[in-house]
Amino acid sequence: MKCVAIDDEPLALQLVQGYARKTGELDVVATFTDAVKAKEYLQQNEDIDLLFLDIQMPDINGLELFTSLENKPMVIFTTAFGQYAAEGFNLDAVDYLVKPFDYERFLKAVTKARELVEYRQNREVNEGYLFVKHNYQWNKIYFKDIELIEALDDYIKLYLSPKPILVHMSMKAVSEKLPPSKFVRVHRSYIVPVEKVDGWNKNSIRIGEKTIPVSYTYQKQVQELLQKRMEG
Repeated sequence: MKCVAIDDEPLALQLVQGYARKTGELDVVATFTDAVKAKEYLQQNEDIDLLFLDIQMPDINGLELFTSLENKPMVIFTTAFGQYAAEGFNLDAVDYLVKPFDYERFLKAVTKARELVEYRQNREVNEGYLFVKHNYQWNKIYFKDIELIEALDDYIKLYLSPKPILVHMSMKAVSEKLPPSKFVRVHRSYIVPVEKVDGWNKNSIRIGEKTIPVSYTYQKQVQELLQKRMEG
């Protein structure tokens, strides 16, 4: 999970970074002692999964900062003041860590965040859709409406009818949201929906009038999945 830690105390940030490295599943991509700069960063980077957010900070406190965000990641509040707990949970916080907290308590909060991610992903897959951020709002995209997914630098292009949309998301991130029985990665730049394939050979796939290359890395996986589809 991509994380950002925000705290006006540098030592507190170092503690969170150390605990995060120890878990092996958290990538702290940025830390801030200035809440205003943190807000600017978060407004420009919408792919953050989790915030570790102190509440008592100058200029903007953590509760105000989180409330002001249009795109809200999961949040774990960190503070020395327990009286803010109720307000923190009213904002749907994953957890609330009262300083000083040890690694075991930190890990418990991270486990809650991971389980929440898994629950959301499983629910979306089971119900046949995913949510993506486009034009500053979250949109439900049904799997059946996806004709092709193409990687474009830091974005993905979802080919939908009547027109495609650009989403700030990595291929890895979107792959994790797609059911592997219905979508297959065929190239570093392409994911295709199995049901939309009209023809294929070792090196390419045809969907309507589009021909998509199949790279050597994915050839075996693609052939096996499409062969199963034909036999089924």
